[in-house]
Amino acid sequence: MENTCLFCRIVAGEIPATVVHRTETTLAFRDIDPKAPTHVLVIPVAHHADVLSLAADPSAAADVLAAAAAVAEQEGLTGGFRLIFNTGPHGGQEVFHVHAHVVGGAPLGPMLAAR
Repeated sequence: MENTCLFCRIVAGEIPATVVHRTETTLAFRDIDPKAPTHVLVIPVAHHADVLSLAADPSAAADVLAAAAAVAEQEGLTGGFRLIFNTGPHGGQEVFHVHAHVVGGAPLGPMLAAR
């Protein structure tokens, strides 16, 4: 665990979160600033800074994807959902512990805002 990483501190129980799904290797919790009716973050328990780091650990990457699918099913996102990984500053990543956003529960509109 990196003791300055927000999500590592959530995994350690130092910071509260509304957990909706947990496995030995993943944790899923509600986003504190939701962008859709359902907005859940899925993280690996082990610290990986971004998607590039996660991709180097195929087992952890598969676990995150499986947990995201389980969350979507559990949340009843039968009409569809988005699974979003923001990577790096230009990709909009704000917390540098890789996380998948599971968003849905309503029509989501265009994938990117118009420039």
